[in-house]
Amino acid sequence: MTFNEIVDTLHSLANPEKVVFKKKKFGIVAQNSLGIYHADLKVLAKDIGKDSGLAIRLFDTGIFEARILCSKIFDPKDLTYLQMDDWAMTFENWEICDSFCMGLFAKTPLASAKIYEWSSRGPEFEKRAAFATLAAFCMAEKRALNETFEAFLPILVRESCDDRIYVKKAVNWALRSIGKRNVDLKQKALATAEKILSHETKSGNWIAKDAIRELTKEKLNVLDYPRNIYRP
Repeated sequence: MTFNEIVDTLHSLANPEKVVFKKKKFGIVAQNSLGIYHADLKVLAKDIGKDSGLAIRLFDTGIFEARILCSKIFDPKDLTYLQMDDWAMTFENWEICDSFCMGLFAKTPLASAKIYEWSSRGPEFEKRAAFATLAAFCMAEKRALNETFEAFLPILVRESCDDRIYVKKAVNWALRSIGKRNVDLKQKALATAEKILSHETKSGNWIAKDAIRELTKEKLNVLDYPRNIYRP
């Protein structure tokens, strides 16, 4: 599909009622939104295939759904630190933030550096991007040893006092995801949750208690991604 064909398709799918519904139901507020569900954009992205140049042109239209589409068709191999920063600073809600973090940022070796950097950002969705990327990185990076994820745990403790809803939910998500990589990291995540509880903050209490609740479920599916091998 050409650029013009894609833009025409997006406009043909526009539904103002969906804009209102997504705002009321999911808290998604976006500038220049056409009102297209994520699932429909996923189908369209599959038809288009990977095309980084086309993805950038779509993002630059300023159309909200075109930007989400960008996150789905941009080739992770073409990603740069600068491009990640440029996009992260435009995030205006959790939908587009998570679409880029899960579908693109977490699939590159650049993810770790940006997780550290963005975790101390001020804007809500830039900071969320750190932890949404980390949560997805836990599942995307199957070969990393435990130290990679253990190094992120102090950051989760540090930022657990941020009571903004989309930050604390992402911190919780990242903590739970680390705990699901393998049984060793599960114990590390639970210990981290206890440490967060000891700080006695409102947001931290919610983050930790919810993580403990999930990670101690009897039928929790704990993966077996590579564990660290300790040698004397």
